[in-house]
Amino acid sequence: MKDTIFIKPGQVAIEAVAKPSIQAPDDVIIHVLRACVCGSDLWGFRGQDEMAEHAQNTGHEAIGIVEAVGDAITTLMPGDFVIAPFTHGCGHCAACRAGFEGGCLNNAADNFSTGAQAEYMRYQHGEWSLIKVPGKPEDYSEAMLKSLLTLADVMATGYHAARTAHVKAGDTVVVVGDGAVGLCGVIAAQMRGAKRIIIMSHHADRQQLALEFGATDIIEERGDDGVAKVMELTHGVGADAVLECVGTEQSVDTAVKAGRPGATVGRVGVPHNPKMDLAPIFFRNTTIAGGPASVTTYDKEVLLDAVLKGEIHPGKVFTQSFKLDDVQTAYEAMDNREAIKSYLIID
Repeated sequence: MKDTIFIKPGQVAIEAVAKPSIQAPDDVIIHVLRACVCGSDLWGFRGQDEMAEHAQNTGHEAIGIVEAVGDAITTLMPGDFVIAPFTHGCGHCAACRAGFEGGCLNNAADNFSTGAQAEYMRYQHGEWSLIKVPGKPEDYSEAMLKSLLTLADVMATGYHAARTAHVKAGDTVVVVGDGAVGLCGVIAAQMRGAKRIIIMSHHADRQQLALEFGATDIIEERGDDGVAKVMELTHGVGADAVLECVGTEQSVDTAVKAGRPGATVGRVGVPHNPKMDLAPIFFRNTTIAGGPASVTTYDKEVLLDAVLKGEIHPGKVFTQSFKLDDVQTAYEAMDNREAIKSYLIID
């Protein structure tokens, strides 16, 4: 089968590899139909994360058809149409029961997907974590398939930012980051009743989509200049909640400073800041929360239903589509900010 291989920083390639097989009783083999490139995949592509050369790539978002199941799988059968969350929670440990399967206590060793940018993937611990979609893929438009794919990660991650920031009705929310996660954070803030949603963005295409998703204000400035603009818009108060959707030292610093005293920062950007000064957080009673998203929980409780009913359209973050053979171009399009998020048509 075809699989995406990380060659070296700046280069991925399609190679022929053996099709995966069942290795554990709770494995599921998925015939991947659609996948994508995540912003977190770019850290390795850019050489900012250390990755072994000529190894399976980090792709971790997919929808597809169940090909085979292990003996312990009772909730799925071959032929089922599924969303493959990047988290693999067990559903019954203390973390999963609390709705934080990103920290599953039973599956900590292999709780995160890889190898989704391929024709087939082996999905570990699929009994509870995989999301069955009603009907068959051919029942859905391409636009709907795109929105379903966001439920493997990016829409759920944006929702996690809003949930862990405790966004509630009437809140003023600042979203730091205008990538796909930040844009989905705008959707999530609106779903949870935010009255004012301020996104920090200086790209016209992303600003337009943010406004369509429910943003009320755009701030183009970065860093302390951006914080000053937040304070201007909120009459010196700051936001009730802040969604940090980037993961850099500057974005975290901005998020902390943009909130009012007692605000909560929902942090979902993969951390790439070497240090954090906790003194300002202490004196402003700021809460920092967040981490890997509770994908399965959110999909089952709210997101899948919202997508199927047409209440939200997160698939619009996919602004360019590519065949699997063109995965290098898909990465380059995101790296060069030509695409907000690259969509891979596998089959």
